[in-house]
Amino acid sequence: MKKLLILLGVVGVSLSAPFIRISTAPSMVLVLYRVLLATILLLPYELLRNRKELMCLSGKTILLCLMSGLCLGLHFSCYFEAIHHTSIASAVALADTEVFFVAFMMFFIFREKIPGRAWAGILLTFSGSLLIALSDAGGGDNILLGDIIAIAAAACMAVYTIIGRTCRRELTTITYTLLVYFSASVTVLIILLFTGTPLLGYGPVNWLSALGMAVFCTLLGHSVFSWGLKYESAAFISTAKLLEPVFAGILGVLLFREIPKLQVIIGGCIVILGVYVYSRFAEDSSNKQR
Repeated sequence: MKKLLILLGVVGVSLSAPFIRISTAPSMVLVLYRVLLATILLLPYELLRNRKELMCLSGKTILLCLMSGLCLGLHFSCYFEAIHHTSIASAVALADTEVFFVAFMMFFIFREKIPGRAWAGILLTFSGSLLIALSDAGGGDNILLGDIIAIAAAACMAVYTIIGRTCRRELTTITYTLLVYFSASVTVLIILLFTGTPLLGYGPVNWLSALGMAVFCTLLGHSVFSWGLKYESAAFISTAKLLEPVFAGILGVLLFREIPKLQVIIGGCIVILGVYVYSRFAEDSSNKQR
């Protein structure tokens, strides 16, 4: 039953691409709507259950959460924009290469070793990403730009993940998530005000899309992964998340008749295999070190 709930969480996260595709507002406006609604939905629970923790936060922790929210806001902005330029299958597959940016940052910044076999996963994922990019290169500048933006989304998510590892040592999941979404809301709002982008007037479909992402993709998606770590191994959850490009691609076909090119399908499979290989051997190495 718990494994089934985690798989349903993957389906929830996969719904973000269709929600983005039906929206009409600028990407950063949609990001603001999503993270703002997620903050509002989490706030009552936080005030009722974790108010003491919230009031006792150190300045360092608050600063880290603000930085984490900044990176998450940029990740969502890049990912949402990529969906509007390239195929759903390409955008999701490339955005899911985040784990490798984490690996390189941990290697070059924190001097953590990457197991030899895990490098095979990195090379596989790079090859798959390159195949997707090359397959989209002939489809126009906007499509290739979408692929590049999706990779940028993965890089931003990697920084968010690394900061989150530090913050989660001191904070509960709900408190950390609330602060991050609040910070992302403020970050995106400041950028929108600075650029003079109107915040309203885009039609109810955008609020409905943002609400759908806040509920299904955030609370019933990412939060389920955090909950599942208490009952299932990190390896199972990491492997389950590899189904996101598959589910998202299927939804793209069913809802938008968006059939990926053969090269995109092959490249996406190689990316998924690469992430699996890396996660498998990197975790095995971590367990041996313990």
